[in-house]
Amino acid sequence: MMIADTLSQELNIKASQAESVIKLIDDGNTIPFIARYRKEATGSLDDEILRKFDARLKYLRNLEDKKETILKSIEEQGKLTDELKKAILDGKTIVEIEDLYRPYKQKRRTRATIAKEKGLEELANIILAQEIEVPVEEIAKNYLTGDDKKIEEDLRVNNTEEAIQGAQDIIAEIISDNASFRSLIRELSYKEGKLISEAKDKDIESVYDMYYEYSEEVSKIASHRILAINRGEREKFLKIKINTPEEDIITYLTRHVLINKGGKPSSPIYNKYTEETLKKAIEDSYKRLIAPAIERELRSQVFEKAEDESIKVFSKNLEQILMQAPIVNKVVLGWDPAFRTGCKLAVVDEYGKVLDTSLVFPTEPQNKIAETRSILRDLIFKYDINLIAIGNGTASRESEAIVVDIIKDLDVQYVIVNEAGASVYSASELATEEFPDYNVGERSAISIARRLQDPLAELVKIDPKSIGVGQYQHDMNQKKLGDSLDNVVEKSVNEVGVDLNTASISLMEHVSGISNKVAKNIVKYREENGKFSSRDELLKVNKLGPKAYEQCAGFMKVKDSPNPLDNTTVHPESYEATITFLSSLGYSLEDLDNKKIKESDLNLTDKEFDDIAIELAIGPITLKDIAKELKKPGRDPRDEMPQPTLRKDILTIEDLEEGMVLSGTIRNVVDFGAFVDIGVHQDGLVHKSQITNTQFVKHPLDFLSVGDIIDVKVLDVDISRHRIQLSMII
Repeated sequence: MMIADTLSQELNIKASQAESVIKLIDDGNTIPFIARYRKEATGSLDDEILRKFDARLKYLRNLEDKKETILKSIEEQGKLTDELKKAILDGKTIVEIEDLYRPYKQKRRTRATIAKEKGLEELANIILAQEIEVPVEEIAKNYLTGDDKKIEEDLRVNNTEEAIQGAQDIIAEIISDNASFRSLIRELSYKEGKLISEAKDKDIESVYDMYYEYSEEVSKIASHRILAINRGEREKFLKIKINTPEEDIITYLTRHVLINKGGKPSSPIYNKYTEETLKKAIEDSYKRLIAPAIERELRSQVFEKAEDESIKVFSKNLEQILMQAPIVNKVVLGWDPAFRTGCKLAVVDEYGKVLDTSLVFPTEPQNKIAETRSILRDLIFKYDINLIAIGNGTASRESEAIVVDIIKDLDVQYVIVNEAGASVYSASELATEEFPDYNVGERSAISIARRLQDPLAELVKIDPKSIGVGQYQHDMNQKKLGDSLDNVVEKSVNEVGVDLNTASISLMEHVSGISNKVAKNIVKYREENGKFSSRDELLKVNKLGPKAYEQCAGFMKVKDSPNPLDNTTVHPESYEATITFLSSLGYSLEDLDNKKIKESDLNLTDKEFDDIAIELAIGPITLKDIAKELKKPGRDPRDEMPQPTLRKDILTIEDLEEGMVLSGTIRNVVDFGAFVDIGVHQDGLVHKSQITNTQFVKHPLDFLSVGDIIDVKVLDVDISRHRIQLSMII
């Protein structure tokens, strides 16, 4: 239970909670299922903490496995002492135990190993002991083998300088392999080191010019600057190094390697015969062996920290865009703008079914505006279109102007939709399977329309990395980024739930306990047998057994089921208790179906919940969740999110004036601020210093979310560079 204790301390939870979560995970339960339906066992730990718990559990188990491997290796060498064993077992990180293992790890052939092959290890130990009373050169003469023909020529020691140099190489490696030294040097270098960035060629202009002469403390540099500098180095514009407190480090090593023969700490007395030899070995150890390794580690450490911060921002933004409010009961026309190849149009009904497609050429070079007007108005009247979704890609601004002119006398509005990833999806195998009778452009227009109607259902079809709500995503560990974003998609899908009779394979495969193969089997069953009439019918699906059913059932909704609980988040395992609970309040399932239950009757005190829970043999936390769901059965949590801003007219960057106050929608949140769509082609930037003047803004995500609708003031407009500076301080 040592891992459970460690996790409870790290995450500030009870040991009993940690033990319960470990058991639940080991029993094959998913994080969404544990978060929603095992609150009694976990003490209501949320999805975010549970995912951190799961990641740390994997790390700590990997750490324990590594300890076992290392202990076994050292023991096989006959070098495992009780002290070393305890140090390894007490190690808290993989770096720490690898430092301890370093002296025993099989190395490639180094200067030190060559010196040992020459028989100089004994000389090195004599020098390290610092007890000789004659010059080192006198001792070194005993190790000369230049005349020994039995020894291979490259392993002979020909003179005292060569012998002493070999001993110094051995000593340098011993110092380098000392775990305590490396730990302190690593910590000191991080705290006091500086990252230095210089231009490879100052005469070449680039987006990295602010880093041509740049210096900042390693411990304080912001993540977006780390990522930018790294990219600048990779693109060969920058040279990067880390300056460490070299003098202090060498002083520290000297104080710990050389034995003070009775002098004061401030004025030590060392063995006069070994002092200079050891000081040279110390300096060589740091400059040749330790410093380059520590610099690599530090660069990796700060990059990983920056990477984690950036992934966190990306994940948060993705969650917010996936959880945007859907626009329901609207016939939408999707408009995929372009110049030469024309603008692709697709009409979808309120359920996302494609009604019609078309291709128009209102932009350069064809300029068929009259024809476009005729086609668009015909589609609007024929299908009673309420809303036009215009992609924000190439020719978006020109398309917007044309659409505004065409609909100015009609009861139709438009929205600029982030089309990131639409072209990737439209050319994918998935899109081909979904819309085999439509071309790539038409599929893109369909996707743009549908992502306005139901952002989550449409965006799950696209690689999250292609949605465009992060920074430097191509510079990161793609597996780590992918895993994090997949977790966000899984969380969002399960939080909203899916309609079992309409959900796509892409949506269902993110449901707790459902794999891609099982999702395909569900769709196949639906096609062969018609709509599902109940959740229980899931058990008839091929490869969907009792465990998978337990994990997924609560997240799968069946709207027209005879049992209205099938359209709620109440889990089937709690149906009996729920019916008894309703009965105790004087209601039946029929009352739930007919929406006759009064919310006030469900507002019980904690004691009342506790008493009823005991009678029903159910946890009080679960009972409260059931009561909450019965108040608004089948509710969509996205309904509480801001609705997209619908427009009828257009605003250009030329219309903006300093001091103008506008309403806008946050499109992206980054380390240094937020980009806001205020209705012009170019998003404006609210720098984090302009978010509020009453609180310190450590990160914009603490105050803002993608999809938020905010009021902003125009601070500055740079038309030539298409830059708009905004402020929330009005």
